[in-house]
Amino acid sequence: MAGGVAIQGGTTDLSRIEAPVTVKAYLICAFAAFGGIFFGYDTGWMGGVLAMPYFIELYTGHKYDFATAMPIDVSKDAFVIPASTSSLFTSILSLGTFLGALVGGDIADFIGRRPTIIGGCIVFTVGCILEIASTNQEVLFVFGRLIAGGGVGFISAVVILYMSEIAPKKVRGAMVSGYQFCITIGILLANVVVYTTQNRNDTGSYRIPIGVQFLWAIILGGGLLMLPESPRFYVKRGEIEKAAKSLAFVRGQPEDSAYIKDELAEIIANNEFEMANIPQLSYVQSWLACLKGSLSKGDSPIRRTILGAGLQCAQQFTGINFIFYFGPQFFKQLGTIKNVFLISLITTLVNVLATPISFVTIEKLGRRAILIGGGCAMVVCQFIIAIVGVTAGRSELHNNAAVSAMIAFISINIAFFASSWGPTAWVVVGEIFPLPIRSRGVGISTASNWFWNTIIAVITPYLVNADEANLGPKVFFLWGSLCIFSTLFAYFLVPELKGLSLEQADMCMASVPPRKSRGWRPDHTFVSEVQHTSDEKGLASEAVEETV
Repeated sequence: MAGGVAIQGGTTDLSRIEAPVTVKAYLICAFAAFGGIFFGYDTGWMGGVLAMPYFIELYTGHKYDFATAMPIDVSKDAFVIPASTSSLFTSILSLGTFLGALVGGDIADFIGRRPTIIGGCIVFTVGCILEIASTNQEVLFVFGRLIAGGGVGFISAVVILYMSEIAPKKVRGAMVSGYQFCITIGILLANVVVYTTQNRNDTGSYRIPIGVQFLWAIILGGGLLMLPESPRFYVKRGEIEKAAKSLAFVRGQPEDSAYIKDELAEIIANNEFEMANIPQLSYVQSWLACLKGSLSKGDSPIRRTILGAGLQCAQQFTGINFIFYFGPQFFKQLGTIKNVFLISLITTLVNVLATPISFVTIEKLGRRAILIGGGCAMVVCQFIIAIVGVTAGRSELHNNAAVSAMIAFISINIAFFASSWGPTAWVVVGEIFPLPIRSRGVGISTASNWFWNTIIAVITPYLVNADEANLGPKVFFLWGSLCIFSTLFAYFLVPELKGLSLEQADMCMASVPPRKSRGWRPDHTFVSEVQHTSDEKGLASEAVEETV
């Protein structure tokens, strides 16, 4: 804890609480965003593998003639992975990531953000080995997916935490959006690999897509060995000299720079102020601190936790992962698409190309605007898909024009998600928590994403498979309705935090309700609030001084 630490520096000038943005800061954040590749790639390859003839043969016992591209002992419609198996294989990864995200946030407070991400790469690698080792042993494959999910959970939670803490405030939204961009690239790469191996008549059909993931672990884990720890982690631990050195490296400034002293003073002052309001006396209390406070106060820990966890839930409720998890199977049901893998590849490419739009809009228009606007656009697209699907697009009509229209609106829906809810939900989660509970708050929020991801992965096969509810395109009525909820959640609860430092974001949430946050501007620094300027060498907070 930084409480009771006297440092030099501090300013009341709002323009000097952060050094100018450098190329080094961009490069560090860009590399950290590479963690999104894990998330995206593992999301992308499973849906394609579930539709591979060899994999279906392996786990159902049905025979397939690769020469004629037709099943031998069953009809084409019956040649699929059963809903129960498909649900288990897909959802077990999300269960692992849910657990990994919770544990990862905890570990990140003990050993640091960087070592936790590297540890996640190692855990992920172990899971991949078990998946590759499996031939037709469901238990081994499922166990491998669970362990790999734990590694992805570590990475997905802590990368957001790490990036939010080191990114300059002026470009933090764009930088953290890079994480979502890497997720989309991961999904695209997975679809490309699956597309090239789909017709192999051997274990390489599914082992190659799994094995490619070793490369991501080597790149991210190895590269992070050369990057610094988060300076805010060192402040939380009271290791001010290490914090100064790390901050200087990230900002590209000498340690004795006035910019470094002033920004470090602001971080310490904010931490001491928050520690006075969110005391953590034991391990259990440090978790319970996330649930303290009043629901009516915008900056209370429980409101922040509800906002973070709810926003990730709302992102999943847009239904986007239905397309990426079960796209090939759904497109097959439409009846007129000859190459479902190619359509999945196209929709994934749309996802990649649309995401960079958010790099500009998230800082120009703000978080709230693109969440609300993107949500409304997705609602329209999803209801159009559903309406066409139950009228002119019914599979028994074999209406190519109607199915093409559905694919077009699915692509438009993906584009709106990729440029709004996809990146922005991660950006906001990284901004809303104060330092004393940030790692656990981000961990809980990320775990919420994976929890709802798991629920959707479990129930979707039962909703759309022909041998179950067989909703087909009607499922988009469900996603459209849930997307209305997501949009309303953003309107009432998400504050506008663009252009603010993490410390100023705390002030904003304490000062105004979310719907009035767009016009809020800081009028003082935390250093001035606690009378900790460069002219005073005393403690940053009298409240902390009394408790030390």
